Amino acid sequence: MNKAQITPPELLAASGDGEPVKPEKDRKFVEALSRGLDVLRAFSQGSVILGNQDISRLTGLPKPTVSRMTYTLTKLGYLSYNSQLEKYQLSSGVLALGYAYVSNLKVRQLARPYMDEFARQTNMSVGLTCRDRLHMIYVENRLPPEASLLRMDIGLKLPMATTSSGRAYYCAISEKGRKVIDDAMAAKYGDAWPEKQQGLERSMEDYKKYGFCLSLGEWDRNINSAGVPIHLQDGTIMALTCAAPSYLVPAEKLRESIAHQLAMLASDIESLGV
Repeated sequence: MNKAQITPPELLAASGDGEPVKPEKDRKFVEALSRGLDVLRAFSQGSVILGNQDISRLTGLPKPTVSRMTYTLTKLGYLSYNSQLEKYQLSSGVLALGYAYVSNLKVRQLARPYMDEFARQTNMSVGLTCRDRLHMIYVENRLPPEASLLRMDIGLKLPMATTSSGRAYYCAISEKGRKVIDDAMAAKYGDAWPEKQQGLERSMEDYKKYGFCLSLGEWDRNINSAGVPIHLQDGTIMALTCAAPSYLVPAEKLRESIAHQLAMLASDIESLGV
């Protein structure tokens, strides 16, 4: 597999309980719809404007298939076409879907005051994230009143392998689910996978001992963070994370104190019945 390609959906779709499924075994799975969504996901790979050839390279889909998909998605209002550049970009239809999801997320609404208080007490950025394939996406981020650092916008994607939120999610799912993700990460990262796998294994040890995961300069060398999974009543698994520059919150303080407080916060949020 080309490392630049989007990982196939059969490896990365998630069921309600957070466990990956393999839709090729599901007769109800609509392959054309999956391909259309892969085209939309291509725009999250870094570039905001893409041509059919770019999308084909990122998704691994044949260019004629991509051309049909982009034409259809443009007609439906999910893509817009720039005739001067002869390329596409996301349109407002995608924004409407994302806003509908975030605005109706009950846990986000109920957890916000608890997150605000935690941010105030610890002077750290506090985020609520959900999984998107091999990434975690921010659906909420709260900051202490006096801080302007580490503002994570809603919709920001972070890698699962090296962030505390991604590691918390990884540790909370089933062994079968982790195996599917491991296979997808091995295909994505190639020679870099063993090092990332070691980080995930260390996180599993921390999670089993303490109930939280850490990322100490592994996603960003200047950032320390902790993550804890949150189990929603519908079976969904999300992750709560706190982060700060390492010069403000050293690793020892995070491990010995703040991460334990974050685990208690996650338990309090779960007790709200979300």
